[in-house]
Amino acid sequence: MAAGGGGPPPPMVRRLAVEVVDARDLVPKDGLGTSSAFAVVDFDGQRKRTRTVPRDLSPQWHERLEFGVHDPRNMHAEALDVSLYHDRRFNPSAAGKNHFLGRVRIYGSQFSRRGEEGIVYFPLEKRSFLSWIRGEVGLKIYYYDEPADGPPPPPEDKPPEQQPDNAPPPEVPPEQPRELLEMPAPTEAAVEVQQPVGQPPIITVEEAPPMHHHPPMMHGPHGPMMMPPPMHGPHGGAPMMQPPVHGPMAPPPQPEPEPEAGDPYPPEVRKTRMATERVRVMRHPSGGGYGAPSPRVISGRFVSAGEPVEPVQSPSYDLVEPMRYLFVRVVRARGIRACEGPYVKVQAGPYSLRSRPGRDASGTGNPEWSQVFAISHAKPEPTLEISVWDGAAPSPVEAFLGGVCFDLSDVPVREQPDGPLAPQWYRLEGGDPGSVTGDVMVAVWIGTQADDAFPEAWSTDAPYAAHTRSKVYQSPKLWYLRASVQLGFQSARTRRSVASSGGGSAFAWSEDLMFVASEPLDDALVVLVEDRSMVREPALVGHATIPVASVEQRLDERQIVASRWVTLLDAGGGEGGGGYSGRLHLRLCLEGGYHVLDEAAHVCSDYRPTAKQLWRPPVGVLELGIIGACGLLPMKTKGGAKGSTDAYCVAKYGKKWVRTRTVTDSLSPRWNEQYTWQVYDPCTVLTVAVFDNWRMFAGGGDDRQDYRVGKVRVRVSTLESNRAYTASYPLLVLLRSGLKKMGELQLAVRLSSPAALPDTWATYASPLLPRMHYLRPIGVAQQEALRGAAVRTVASWLARSEPPLGPEVVRYVLDADAHTWSVRRAKANWFRVMGVLAWAVGLARWLDAVKRWRNPSTTVLVHALYLVLVWYPELVVPTASLYVFMIGVWYYRFRPRGPAGMDARLSQADTVDGDELEEEFDPVPPPEALRARYERLRTLAGRVQRVMGDVAAQGERLQALVSWRDPRASRIFVGVCLAVAVALYAVPPKMVAVAGGFYYLRHPMFRDPMPPPAVNFFRRLPSLSDRLL
Repeated sequence: MAAGGGGPPPPMVRRLAVEVVDARDLVPKDGLGTSSAFAVVDFDGQRKRTRTVPRDLSPQWHERLEFGVHDPRNMHAEALDVSLYHDRRFNPSAAGKNHFLGRVRIYGSQFSRRGEEGIVYFPLEKRSFLSWIRGEVGLKIYYYDEPADGPPPPPEDKPPEQQPDNAPPPEVPPEQPRELLEMPAPTEAAVEVQQPVGQPPIITVEEAPPMHHHPPMMHGPHGPMMMPPPMHGPHGGAPMMQPPVHGPMAPPPQPEPEPEAGDPYPPEVRKTRMATERVRVMRHPSGGGYGAPSPRVISGRFVSAGEPVEPVQSPSYDLVEPMRYLFVRVVRARGIRACEGPYVKVQAGPYSLRSRPGRDASGTGNPEWSQVFAISHAKPEPTLEISVWDGAAPSPVEAFLGGVCFDLSDVPVREQPDGPLAPQWYRLEGGDPGSVTGDVMVAVWIGTQADDAFPEAWSTDAPYAAHTRSKVYQSPKLWYLRASVQLGFQSARTRRSVASSGGGSAFAWSEDLMFVASEPLDDALVVLVEDRSMVREPALVGHATIPVASVEQRLDERQIVASRWVTLLDAGGGEGGGGYSGRLHLRLCLEGGYHVLDEAAHVCSDYRPTAKQLWRPPVGVLELGIIGACGLLPMKTKGGAKGSTDAYCVAKYGKKWVRTRTVTDSLSPRWNEQYTWQVYDPCTVLTVAVFDNWRMFAGGGDDRQDYRVGKVRVRVSTLESNRAYTASYPLLVLLRSGLKKMGELQLAVRLSSPAALPDTWATYASPLLPRMHYLRPIGVAQQEALRGAAVRTVASWLARSEPPLGPEVVRYVLDADAHTWSVRRAKANWFRVMGVLAWAVGLARWLDAVKRWRNPSTTVLVHALYLVLVWYPELVVPTASLYVFMIGVWYYRFRPRGPAGMDARLSQADTVDGDELEEEFDPVPPPEALRARYERLRTLAGRVQRVMGDVAAQGERLQALVSWRDPRASRIFVGVCLAVAVALYAVPPKMVAVAGGFYYLRHPMFRDPMPPPAVNFFRRLPSLSDRLL
């Protein structure tokens, strides 16, 4: 029974505001070169329109229309339709109908909360294939919640919901005492795998208290109860499910005023619901919102708080093997003997788990635990024992406070999506009747790893709960901060400033500086103005601090950002901040139209811009089942001889990171966990990495790094829709000693794509990156620097989670070292280029075989086909297209049967030289090795230099044909060109083409083995090589 607080919160209703700003470059419809446009907005069965702007192809309305959201929880499934029409009343004849000018459909996932909105210009879409539509419309869409105006509706007649007394929220169980954990020694393979990583900057963060959610409970095992039992159905057994209590429904919208008689709404704007609508995306608040300094981490059905469960794709867990667990939820005890630090011991067969010491939050002497245990139920045990012990008793006999024994044959089985079972009171028994008193509240049931209590449970295969639980993380919402310095007193460390023509102390440089900012925007931009005119150390002239939260957000290049003057304070002045030192003219904005790259471009998993208003609807759902691993190498030794590995997996796609639980002391761990992501672009890559957990052995101030075991990448576009792929992928790690196989990872992947096929094809025709990357591109060098900053930002964000993801884990998954130099990577890229050009080499060899008559029948067929194509040139393009089609159909038989993993041969890792590996892994080599590597690099550079000289010589010989550097050669070339022109003018071109083709395909008996005269003439032309020093 929860004590009443300050009364129930007032009922809230949600409103959707649509501000129709303007439109641009509309199609003229009135016959006079203009249009009189008005907008019709349709949402959730409600329709409103704007006023008509007469005779303007770029009308401006600036009208706000509000709609009631009837079901805020399913707002993501609604669509907002905005249609533009030409008002027929402004036609010269005032007759006809309202002409259609275009429409836009925006899904609920693109709606932003009030305060985060911005003007977004949407291109107008056609209503049919033959429609002539152009232009775009500017909208500002946001939603907000407000108290209901009227009294809340009366509550329905429902039976009172059974709830435990003062049920505290579940808490994360602490780790076992550190003295119980023996620090293992790393094996040779583990030491070789681990590489030093750069230490991230120290960031001080004020952690917010975690929020826990305690789901309502329903039913428990049958047994003696001290409390009234929960309500049961008419036939007994399972208790009756009470419907969830939601906030009052929003009041129905006010009836719209009827349109004027002469201005009816056209029928095209009517909204229809179809079963084949595309997947709706849920709202993805990034990084836990503006007020949370740490990422939202939530357990349950392996989904994140930032990504609610998609109603169209509920996880079925059919990609993994079901694993049975015996769940025990220990809530509290009452009436037990007064003691200090009581704890609960749960024992089922060979498994024994111990809870943390209970806490007395209410001060009544009744300890509370609110802890869940998950015991492997692969081999069912007959009984379950739950006992309560005194943590401060001197002897085990005095420590025993009582226990309860359950017959597991009577324990209920909970299957998803059944609700949670309600705990019940059980009388403590056993021991001395005078010393055993009180009751304990527990709930016992049998479930699988899909149970919502499993991620937070203290499992038998992962006893160190603080660092071994499965979690879902969200990357922070990253922004590009553009600082445009226009005018100031001195250079901004970019280039030397230019003094103004009028003299004085004003300087200008007009240069953009880009930074990476993450939400919550609690950082500050510090601008330092230094005097570097002297040879000595630069002198600080002034500084200014600007909170990033106060910077304006820009969604596209058409939005004008106002500049501001910032006061500079000098360095002196103590705590007062110093005196006035001038002003600085800045233009600051947070770029929401860019995608902040934190991954390598070739393995990127997301291309969406930062601003959610610019997201396209998803095209499918990606499901990943992490089944298990086999044949892992021992990464540590326990007891001096036994090898073991404590493995866990990390998967990353888009902004969502998932981490499986750690299976301790197993070389063949079985996780059987399933996760889902929404797919916005199929041309992306899913990354799954395996690590060995060392952080669970770290001390209070010690930070040990997890060892990498290997990773697998799966390109989503290689998956067929609605088909499950299950395969084992090798875990390969490149070490100083060479390539080593660390084991195999078994994954199950499926791309569920309910979207219509044309919508998926349209994704392939759309630009890969957002619009701003093409209109205002970022340089390659600057992009790499920004990516490094983004990787450090994400690593520091995820390191503050519980359990944390270390910087070495984030850097390995994001492939942060992909840009570093490596001879092995250079060779791999060279052979990739050769593989791409292999078709051209094969074509040249085939033509050489044809012209040498090695297969006379093939050569005769080529002659015939050549004659047909020359005589009917209009068949060239259809024949080539048909040939490519036949090649595609032929190779369909040899298509890949599943997504491929890492390729050691393609990476040149199986034939890499040891010295090249030393160069790749040694950041600071000794002088002897550095000299050897320099000589080898000079040899490679000499070959490249020779090839570049040959290419330049061929181009210079081509220029020498008409440059008259060789007068005789130029005279011959000019004369031959004149003769060819006269011959081609007199002879029909088809005859010339036939003669040239037959001459090229002539029999070897008519060929001269020496080079042809044209080649000899070209090689004798002069180049500039003889003029080089």
